[in-house]
Amino acid sequence: MTGDIATPVPHPRASWIDPAAGAPLAAGELMTAMARRQAVLLGETHTVAEIHRWQLHVTTVLHFLQPNLAVGFEMFPRRVQGVLDEWVAGALSTDAFLDKVGWGTVWGYDAALYLPLFHFCRQQRVRMLALNCHRPLVTRVGMEGWDAIPEAERDGLTPSAPATPAYRQYLFDLGLRQAASAADPVLDRFIRAQQTWDRAFACNIARTLGEPEPPALVIGIIGRGHLEYGHGTPYQLRDLGIAAPAVLLPTTAPQFDRARLAGIADAVFRLDEPEPPAELPPRRRPAEAAPASV
Repeated sequence: MTGDIATPVPHPRASWIDPAAGAPLAAGELMTAMARRQAVLLGETHTVAEIHRWQLHVTTVLHFLQPNLAVGFEMFPRRVQGVLDEWVAGALSTDAFLDKVGWGTVWGYDAALYLPLFHFCRQQRVRMLALNCHRPLVTRVGMEGWDAIPEAERDGLTPSAPATPAYRQYLFDLGLRQAASAADPVLDRFIRAQQTWDRAFACNIARTLGEPEPPALVIGIIGRGHLEYGHGTPYQLRDLGIAAPAVLLPTTAPQFDRARLAGIADAVFRLDEPEPPAELPPRRRPAEAAPASV
């Protein structure tokens, strides 16, 4: 697309756009290309139902193109993987599943937002993956750093690749103004904690892709703050040898700001304006607070 990069371009509803070029993308060609990747990460704002519907629609298309896939969820720690297996096998009712995974404790957002995708996985016998780690590990790494934690207490994770200056700036720009700048060591504890989540999602995706008979594709359902601009989980996946993870994001903005958003994802989809988000639970992480639109 020609024109001044500083000038936003129209982004019609129900269409994909290339963030680098500000040009429309044909949905069929894009999905066909995504189905050939090892990992496709679908960013979300946790409380917006319209985004969860979009995740389900994209997952459905990718499953049609590549049936040998698994869907990984930030919402579940590794310790409940067996419960996810029971759910996909049809051994649990919905209420029993939510109770057995400890939904109100491990996540706490409205389960109704996620249940259509959970039911899709069970109905289609699509493997579900628990991508998160034991929450106290995040606190420990933030406070002490990886070197202080014995390998046996790392919940199967390897230490995070160091944060880039660009990622530090991104996290600082989220509004962490207790620091004077992105280089301020005051940010270090928060960044170590944030990267523990990034690394957990990446390690558990990479572990699955490294199995003797791996799925051809892993879809990741992950908060967008862990994905934007190739930081976070995509960066950690590349460090683990997954060379080209893809990131797809939603937006509600009618204009696409190429100057500001180039590189934010591989492709961005324009949604309808969502209904008011569900009420937030008491716990909320900064990366989950990123806005619904880009």
